[in-house]
Amino acid sequence: MSPLSIQGNLVDVHQQRIYPATITVEDGKISSIEETHHSPLTTHNYILPGFIDSHVHIESSMLVPSEFARLAVVHGTVATVSDPHEIANVCGLEGVEFMIENGKTVPFKFNFGAPSCVPATVFETAGASLDAAAVEKLLQRDEIKYLSEMMNFPGVLYKDEEVMKKIAASLRLDKPVDGHAPGLRGESAAQYIEAPLNLPEGETLKPKVVRISTDHECFTKEEALDKLEYGMKILIREGSAAKNFEALIDLLHDHPDMIMFCSDDKHPDSLVLGHINQLCARAVAKGINIFKILKAACVNPVKHYKLDVGLLRAGDYADFIVVKDLKSFEVVKTFIDGELVAENGISNIKTSRSGLINNFSCTKKEVGDFEVSWNNEKEMPVIEALDGQLITNWLSIPPKTEDGKIISDIKRDILKIVVVNRYHDAPVAKAFIKNFGIKQGALASSVAHDSHNIVAVGVDDESICRAVNLVIEKKGGVSCCCPPSLGDNQGLGTKFGREVILPLPLAGLMSNEDGYKVADDYTAIDKMTKELGSTLAAPFMTLSFMALLVIPHLKLSDKGLFDGDRFQFV
Repeated sequence: MSPLSIQGNLVDVHQQRIYPATITVEDGKISSIEETHHSPLTTHNYILPGFIDSHVHIESSMLVPSEFARLAVVHGTVATVSDPHEIANVCGLEGVEFMIENGKTVPFKFNFGAPSCVPATVFETAGASLDAAAVEKLLQRDEIKYLSEMMNFPGVLYKDEEVMKKIAASLRLDKPVDGHAPGLRGESAAQYIEAPLNLPEGETLKPKVVRISTDHECFTKEEALDKLEYGMKILIREGSAAKNFEALIDLLHDHPDMIMFCSDDKHPDSLVLGHINQLCARAVAKGINIFKILKAACVNPVKHYKLDVGLLRAGDYADFIVVKDLKSFEVVKTFIDGELVAENGISNIKTSRSGLINNFSCTKKEVGDFEVSWNNEKEMPVIEALDGQLITNWLSIPPKTEDGKIISDIKRDILKIVVVNRYHDAPVAKAFIKNFGIKQGALASSVAHDSHNIVAVGVDDESICRAVNLVIEKKGGVSCCCPPSLGDNQGLGTKFGREVILPLPLAGLMSNEDGYKVADDYTAIDKMTKELGSTLAAPFMTLSFMALLVIPHLKLSDKGLFDGDRFQFV
């Protein structure tokens, strides 16, 4: 590769200076940075280190890693810290291997972790299990940079042997441990962060030893400050469903070395629109110092995870971007190892079809499988979904009944929610949920964190059954359907009414199609859910978290309704 020369306003995060400079790149690295003293700053073309998503599940984009990269580089993202526990819960080690190998096919810096919680809990059916020995084997690989989010916080607090072995293995190999401790405060937070291991006899624990070093699940500024006090780094998260930017961004003023940006879960339509660059623009609009912002967006992840990603210094890998200005962060060019991978909104990474792996064995369901008998209950537990949050509330509400059955109550926006075991045939788990808003039909998804059984919500059993069976027929996907009345009224009638499915044949989580096409198809099905009445910003993303038992307060697994505070079935 011949030497490359780039001129512009260099944003030097390390010296906290902005000055005109010429960067020379040779053999994938920055060979020199020369300040051009005779040139004034221009009004455009600022050169920055590339953006890094410090915690993301690539699978939630519904794209394979190579397609995720193709879309992300347009927004200046050069690397991710990626937890592959979604596919690991479905396909085990084979799934992790698929993500690593597919990521290697494109010029992008994926940094995968070893999933710590597969399955996430014993209260659900997953497709695979990774014990401490399997996790340690993964951690020994150079491609594996860290132990992924330790969601089993009760296991840490009560020193579960397998949990402690995984943490110890990561620390022994000098790799950081990611946290996941929603709502933990005070002594409980300290105990989790310090993760007391089974130490040799006579050895004592040093005070405030940070063993679990990050958390992306803080709901409030007060919770984050609690964890910062114990030495934990806080990730500000803006995904398609879960968002804590507004609650936490002011922390960046006083804790610039302890904050990172992430998306966690980002659907394809929102990835087309933007990525970490959007958080930078929002932070600037709030008056935060540009160098503090770029520490969170570019520098801190590299230092924390010891990533092989350049930080715009002589001798570094040539991973940098050119943006029009330091307000909108519109990306003009993205370079990775000196290769121009995106320019003016166009990705230079080409689409290539990947192979398929899956684990999907259930058979089609009958309408009667979704009925809920009424046993004279005066009140029933109801999940209250909260837009923009993974946490849910627990409501107690009188049921609506008909012919000895409990049914959805559209007037009160209380709909039936079900979880169907996708790994083998089993009874359907059923409950009720508030705030989905749909007035007709149903939606279903095989993206259902973390075990990825089929989750569906709907107005009537026939619609729920049809939406679930659409997913089963394709061995994975997201579907939406409505009765004939609405379909016919819109001139879109089928023999059922109107039905749409976006197939996700790769582990029931991802498509291997062109990423922009997947984004368009997802936009269409998302639009349909809103035509049915949903007021949620991202109905499918919210639905996907209603089976995530490690987030309080009330959730539904394929085995039943679950109390996330007491960590037991209702």
